Amino acid sequence: MTTIRTLASGSSGNAAILSRGETHLLIDMGISCRRVCQSLSALGLTPESLSGVLITHEHGDHIGGLATYIKKYRTPVYCTPAVSRQLCYRLAGIEPLLRPVELGESILFGEVEAMILPTSHDCRESAAWRFDTPEGRVGYLTDTGYIPDQTGERLLGADILVLESNHDVEMLRSGPYPYPLKKRILGEQGHLSNDAAAVYAVKSARAGTRTILLAHLSDENNTPACALDAVGRALAEAGLPVALSAAPKNGISEPYVLEGAVCKG
Repeated sequence: MTTIRTLASGSSGNAAILSRGETHLLIDMGISCRRVCQSLSALGLTPESLSGVLITHEHGDHIGGLATYIKKYRTPVYCTPAVSRQLCYRLAGIEPLLRPVELGESILFGEVEAMILPTSHDCRESAAWRFDTPEGRVGYLTDTGYIPDQTGERLLGADILVLESNHDVEMLRSGPYPYPLKKRILGEQGHLSNDAAAVYAVKSARAGTRTILLAHLSDENNTPACALDAVGRALAEAGLPVALSAAPKNGISEPYVLEGAVCKG
């Protein structure tokens, strides 16, 4: 059985955990080390249980807990080479833990194959992850202004898809953010809007995706109801029966489970 849960999802911090048997992979650590440990404990795990920490990119809402964590625990950290270099500059003592992985390559953790794929964000070599397990496939895609072809193709039809649905375009345009920040978010190195998420959700559902978890919702420029309405309406209009939900900003989400060909969420 394969499960994925988010531990936090949003502008103020992101983390998720994928588990299968004795393999436990933490995706990003944008919350404090204390919160990470508390979340693991709530799931019956410890930092020593982790097979690896998989980083998408070096922004603070994805690595905020790492500085304290690496002083206490020696979990290997997997990321792209450019992100690895950034982490070396920023976090003293992390270099022995780093395991750089080239975009498009895979790492095997027990029976979980993790492939790192490119995204388009305002940093070097930001990434999405694809997890292939005996029970099926999980995709994890956030923090991208658009979906690169390679990534879209490799994640298409994932049984469970964690998909960024960051903002409502009109809320962002009329909201309080300064113009340069609005331009950044709306640009090709920004974040996926609800409408962009809906387009890819439909495409992926047509290829077989049956569970979608909307993630990294903006506090200022989105709401769960707004994101769910935009993506849910597109899926309904296409006649696609998908289990759709939004990841909570704080706290552990429900488990999304793969059991053979059965997906529960």
